[in-house]
Parts: sequence; structure tokens; C-alpha cells
Amino acid sequence: MTEFRQLNHGWNAEPNAPDPQIRVNGADFLLSFWMNPFQFPEFNEDDRGTLRFSGCARYRLGATNDEGWYRGQCRFSKLAPAWGEFYEIVGDLRLNESPNDWVQLALVAEAHHHFLFYLRDETFECDALDWTLTVNGRRIAGGRP
Repeated sequence: MTEFRQLNHGWNAEPNAPDPQIRVNGADFLLSFWMNPFQFPEFNEDDRGTLRFSGCARYRLGATNDEGWYRGQCRFSKLAPAWGEFYEIVGDLRLNESPNDWVQLALVAEAHHHFLFYLRDETFECDALDWTLTVNGRRIAGGRP
């Protein structure tokens, strides 16, 4: 069984052109993107969010876009509650149906959590120990404080 826990409460990526940028910083993985000021007026159009995944073991940023998700071309199309959200996935990750574009940084351990973020034209996934979100350097949300 696959369970989805939505993690983006009160924030999200810009829905039309989030411009995801990735960077590895030691054992951490950083995914930055434009914030969504349309749905969340507390953010400005030039606010850039950065998700930091501590202890990242592997990641992928690739296809499927929103059209593919609605057409059932994503392994979670019929399972995930909604497109465009940031989730922690627990249970069956359906890795046998996963694209083979993963970048391995370390061994995946039991302590790792599986994160999934559907962006406008890409899908981001990673296995990491924890996550935090900063916007313009200020902590907004995340796992343990």
C-alpha cells in the first residue's frame, strides 16, 4: 500500500514557471524554485524557495509533467491525491515502475524518507533523512526544527 503525506501547507512552487534548480552541497541536496504568489499572497513574485534535503542518498528530476500525470503516465497518477504538491511517500514506492534517471549519492537506508514534488514540467523525488524550506534565506517549514 502507498500512502501520501502532503508537506506543503501554506506554500507551493510557482504553477507556471517554477524554474527548478538543483545543487548538491556535501550530504545535502538543494532544490530551489520560484514561490507561488498567486495562491499564497504572503510571497512575492521574486521570492525563491529552497528545499534542503539533509542526508540525501539519491534524487531525480525529470519527466513526467502535469499533462502526463493526468494521462496516467506517472507511476503515482492514480494514487497521489493531487498534482503540484510536495509529499512524503510511505509504503510501496513502486520503484519497479520508476524511471531509471536516479542520481545516486549514497546508500539508501531505513532512516531515509521518500519525498516527491510535482512541479509544472518535472517530477522531483529523493530519499533523504529530513527536509526544510527556506525562502530568501528564512526558514518557513520543514521536518525537525
